[in-house]
Amino acid sequence: MAGRVTIDQFKSQLGRPSLTSKYYLELAIPRNSGEFRSLLQKRGIQLGATDQSNLNLYCSEASLPGSSLALIDIASDRTGVTERHAHRRVFDDRIDFTFYVDGNNYLAIKFFESWIDFISGAATSDDNEQETETYHYRMNYVDDYSCSGMKITKFESDTYTKTGNSLTYNFIKAFPIAINSMPVSYDSSQLLKCTVSMTYIRYTLTPTKAAASSEKKNTPQPQVPDDFSFNPNLNLGYDVPKLNTDFSKKVFDANPSFPVDFSRTDLPSFL
Repeated sequence: MAGRVTIDQFKSQLGRPSLTSKYYLELAIPRNSGEFRSLLQKRGIQLGATDQSNLNLYCSEASLPGSSLALIDIASDRTGVTERHAHRRVFDDRIDFTFYVDGNNYLAIKFFESWIDFISGAATSDDNEQETETYHYRMNYVDDYSCSGMKITKFESDTYTKTGNSLTYNFIKAFPIAINSMPVSYDSSQLLKCTVSMTYIRYTLTPTKAAASSEKKNTPQPQVPDDFSFNPNLNLGYDVPKLNTDFSKKVFDANPSFPVDFSRTDLPSFL
């Protein structure tokens, strides 16, 4: 029978739940960055560090990726028993991101539209040529338009530091495959958002743990005076008797003038 759990026990066992609003997306550009940047420049986008940082911050919704295991049924090894063995890891075929669209340059829309145009070969053609009825697409090679370096970092508000706890998902050979339609209307104004679906071949998870401090505690150590030796002229503050031990014999044989007082009882422990 389950025992009674108090609120304090529940809170201590539950710990601190993670919040969905604490994450950061790091977009990357295609590997053939030269042609892609040229296409962006034709459309009025000088993709610098500021624009790319703003694009990362415009991501209002994201999804942490998932995966599963593909199984195979084995029914012939044992009579009447069907076993299932894993034979492949299957990653989600896409991941969705939603971006705020800025009113100055429509950066999110232009960026992903240009990326898809770059995939379909529109970067090497003239804009007027694309408007003709006989225009056809010629896809580029995947190594040119895919990117490596796209990341999602999940963190908490008080742990996003270089040594704090976080989860970083790294996507391999990612590129956009769809841009969702964006309704506009004369009704009450709302924020315009651009939702993009991207695909990838796999992801890796890199957890970062809080690094333990490598600094040792400054525990005070006993300081031994530089003149702490068997010096016959050293004044210890009390008289030391000569005891009948090998240790004391060596000491006082080496220092015959060392003062001795057999009446003292508050002797050092090492004697």
